[in-house]
Amino acid sequence: MEAKDLRKKFIEFFISKDHKEILNSSLIPENDPTVLFTTAGMHPLVPYLLGQEHPSGEKLVNIQKCLRTGDIEEVGDDIHLTYFNMLGNWSLGDYWKKEAIEMSFEFLTSKKYLNFPVEKLAVSVFAGNKDAPKDSESIKTWKSLGIKRIEPLGKKDNWWGPAGETGPCGPDSEIFYWNSSEEVPKEFNPNDSRWVEVWNDVFMEYNKTPSGKYEPLKQKNVDTGMGYERVYSILEGVENIYQSSLFTPIVEKILELSTSEDEKSLRIVADHLRSAVFVLAEKIIPSNLEQGYVLRRLIRLAIRRGKLIGIEDNFTSKIARVIIDVSKKDYPHLDKNSSFIISEIDKEEKKFERTLEKGMRVFEKISGKKISGKSAFLLFQSYGFPIEMTVELASEKGVDVKGYYKELEKHQKLSRTATKGKFASGLADQSENTIKLHTAAHLLHSALIKVLGSSCEQKGSNINPERLRFDFSFDRKLEEKEVREVEDLVNEQIKKSVKVIKKEMSVDEAKKSGAMGEFSHKYGNKVFVYSIGKFSKEICSGPHVENTSKLGKLKIVKQKSVGAGVRRIKAVLE
Repeated sequence: MEAKDLRKKFIEFFISKDHKEILNSSLIPENDPTVLFTTAGMHPLVPYLLGQEHPSGEKLVNIQKCLRTGDIEEVGDDIHLTYFNMLGNWSLGDYWKKEAIEMSFEFLTSKKYLNFPVEKLAVSVFAGNKDAPKDSESIKTWKSLGIKRIEPLGKKDNWWGPAGETGPCGPDSEIFYWNSSEEVPKEFNPNDSRWVEVWNDVFMEYNKTPSGKYEPLKQKNVDTGMGYERVYSILEGVENIYQSSLFTPIVEKILELSTSEDEKSLRIVADHLRSAVFVLAEKIIPSNLEQGYVLRRLIRLAIRRGKLIGIEDNFTSKIARVIIDVSKKDYPHLDKNSSFIISEIDKEEKKFERTLEKGMRVFEKISGKKISGKSAFLLFQSYGFPIEMTVELASEKGVDVKGYYKELEKHQKLSRTATKGKFASGLADQSENTIKLHTAAHLLHSALIKVLGSSCEQKGSNINPERLRFDFSFDRKLEEKEVREVEDLVNEQIKKSVKVIKKEMSVDEAKKSGAMGEFSHKYGNKVFVYSIGKFSKEICSGPHVENTSKLGKLKIVKQKSVGAGVRRIKAVLE
């Protein structure tokens, strides 16, 4: 099978196994306060993994764009990326371990599909611990398929979740491919980089309780993920992701602009700018907050690396154009938003240039025989100077590099602690308060349209038990009078005690009925439509309260701009 057919063949295979295709969701998670970006294919499916009925059924397949910053320090090696595509299939309480493993094996080894030699495959499985037994069922299934290299490993390697402190979790079985021209070793060593993890079958069979117990889940789910870029490079016969045709045009353009061929720097520039392009395509702009902060960091890290390999002029927009050209066939929204992407990435580079100039003035004022670790870290943190750049500039004075790395480690530890605190609530909070606020978000959306006009399209939402956050297209600050009017319209519906009615229908039927559905593309052919009297009708996965009388009173507490023509409202229920 040719690499270019991978997407099509993956979907075709699972459709032949009675799965329904659900389409790509946004990189910005809907109604998930625990993460800034969609980090896995399962994110948009969390309510269904917890037992809610999915309109497309119990067996699903798709290709999901994902972004992870947890592995950002690993970027530059052969297999890690910040932005990537995940090929995935799911069973929501339907098939279990044996069937999932057999389908993975068939797709990997069948001549019609990937045609990987069985002798080049190895797997790892959960070895068992005090909380859960050894995954004997997976071991037995792999053996029956002729896999000889099976390595039981601990929780660190072969256990998924929970995403927060509590929730669904379970053992997983990871599949590795020997991606080397050298002879396949008899033994499987997961730490040998020539063994590339290509697929992970996760078996969610436990729920971790607040007391730390692991209880069996009523609905057992299968959640699998295959790394698109990794498998694509294997199919093209190359030994790392950056040698595949997904990356070579990008790397070649960087080489054309640079004076050095430092492999790690070339890869980091390619990866970070590719990630930035996909984030910009979601109409996120660089800032010092949340997704905007991650975007700014990616662009600036790429610029720093660009300078280290001798790129002198502004270059990010030139690379961005190549990235758009490479990816627009699979993702037409990149082409559609290309003017915005190019403009914003260019603006951020110019802004960073000014910051670097300020940093040079600070650098020149640093006195003493040697630049201290604290000063070197200040230049990095506040002005974007990588340590290599400071060392080069201070060749005569010298730099306390060890001191710099101590400061960096302290900063990273604080960042990790802060992130853990922010995102420890778990992936899917379906508490009573969250459900109330989810329903209130529907009322808010309709009220905004009635007050400000039909151009107020939903651009995203983020809901936790304390508040709702709602992003919508609008190009100015709401006046105080408009804010009150929106609140009054919502609270009027709450006072009326309106029933919330759920109906299942096709996407076409939903559109004909007048239902709004910014996110309808992710649900498949069948969707749920929630109606709140004649006031609101939206395609949504739910859940919602049964009657608006349960909501209390809506209060808008904050509004601000979060991008070009996009405003954000934060509201609470009192």
